[in-house]
Amino acid sequence: MFRTIKNLYRLIGIMRTLARYDAVFPLEKLDLPDWAVRGLSFLAGRASKKYADHRPGERLAMALQEQGPSFIKFGQSLSTRSDLIGEEVAQDLAGLRDRLPPFSIEDARKTIESEFEQPLEALYATFDTEPVAAASIAQVHFATTTTGEEVAVKILRPGIEEAFQRDLDLYYWVAEVIETLQPGFRRLRPVEVVRTFQESVDLEMDLRLEAAAASELSDGFEHDPDFGVPLIDWNLTQRRVMTIERIHGISIADHEALEAAGLDKDKLASNLLVAFLKQVFRDGFFHADLHPGNLFASEEGRILAVDFGIMGRLNRQTRQFVAELLLAFVTGNWKRAAEIHFEAGYVPRNKSVDVFAQACRSIGEPLMGRAANEISIGRLLAQLFQITETFSMQTQPQLLLLQKTLVVVEGVCRDLSPETNFFEAARPFLTEWVRENLGPEARIKDAVVETAAAARRIPQILDRAEQATEFLNAAGFAMQNGDHADKLSPQQHRHTNGFSARRRGMPSMIVIVMLIAVIAILLLRG
Repeated sequence: MFRTIKNLYRLIGIMRTLARYDAVFPLEKLDLPDWAVRGLSFLAGRASKKYADHRPGERLAMALQEQGPSFIKFGQSLSTRSDLIGEEVAQDLAGLRDRLPPFSIEDARKTIESEFEQPLEALYATFDTEPVAAASIAQVHFATTTTGEEVAVKILRPGIEEAFQRDLDLYYWVAEVIETLQPGFRRLRPVEVVRTFQESVDLEMDLRLEAAAASELSDGFEHDPDFGVPLIDWNLTQRRVMTIERIHGISIADHEALEAAGLDKDKLASNLLVAFLKQVFRDGFFHADLHPGNLFASEEGRILAVDFGIMGRLNRQTRQFVAELLLAFVTGNWKRAAEIHFEAGYVPRNKSVDVFAQACRSIGEPLMGRAANEISIGRLLAQLFQITETFSMQTQPQLLLLQKTLVVVEGVCRDLSPETNFFEAARPFLTEWVRENLGPEARIKDAVVETAAAARRIPQILDRAEQATEFLNAAGFAMQNGDHADKLSPQQHRHTNGFSARRRGMPSMIVIVMLIAVIAILLLRG
């Protein structure tokens, strides 16, 4: 009861802020009972018309900005859920900039010295007192290490963990109320939306995890001439402080400076797109916050990324789904596009494949006659996710994050080079990925791996058989002699009976494993 009263009181304040920006419209999308809408509208008060010339999403973004750090972050998280809030609003929230006034150098010093239990001067030879960037969770200062390396030091805001925890409790409460009042929204999993947001925030609250993400991404591009990731200084990294190599480059958004430096913007766009495709299809681990503020170009034309707080992961099944789906849309195979959803288990079996194929056609057909550089893959995926309600398709958070990142990457690339052709860049990756992961070679490789795994278990099976045989010999084969069976202890009975059952299945297992191995060898030779 106390939790409800506390969160209801906070909700009143939030509703009044939304009303001040005429941003109460999300209530309409929730399709709540009339009494609930009337009650919330009463709490919000009269909507202001001061911002009537702004789009709804812009008004919502301004209201969230005023509410503070966690609301800014939550708005950015919601920008991946076009199925929940609509594509136009999602686009406006994607532009929500995470900027806040900086905290003092005294607080920064206190955090650093608390984490390392050493004076600041013992850790850094120089340390800029003014931050170069200040956001909702952390701020960044340039510094020089005692060994002379130029670095950027990221420091968490004081008290930010407690502030986010209070707001997270409110978000969970609202999501639970929505699921209770509107069961139809359970398909969109509002509680799961909050949980995904919390997981993302938890990662950002421990800068060691962000450092690990940067290090993992860097591994895939260590010798790549076109894309790079700054190196982590692990000796100067703790939970609330991260020290990373300082990069020197031109902001990807500063077109005049790029041109003055003689850099080819078409090549930069191509480098970024190819690097992102490598992350998605080769590594299954991608930078999910590639807006222009996080991208720079070196003098040599190498794309350099920063800020690794938001990352996405795609397992092999999801990468297969994305690769096959894009190929199906490229070739106009709507039936295959539908079948992929059913094979992945995203759409319930009781739905019609043919009707879903018709829905895919309604999205893909209008694109068929257009130039490839006019087609947005991110927008295509967004439209596809919007039709999912008809087919009771459960939301896939990892795909929504990929879709949102695709939209951003495509936007950056086309801003650099309007003729950017996503399909031309993606085709070799899709073709190679499908060949390596779905072709005959891949099936043989999978069979060999499975055979090897099964074969590794054979010695263990034989060892157990030998142990059991020795045990039976020691027992004098009492089970074959009714006169002495009663001399076995309960433990011996259990071992003997268990072995009998396992022994019956053992020859079959060995035969199956050997057959698989033989088939795999024949396939590899032939």
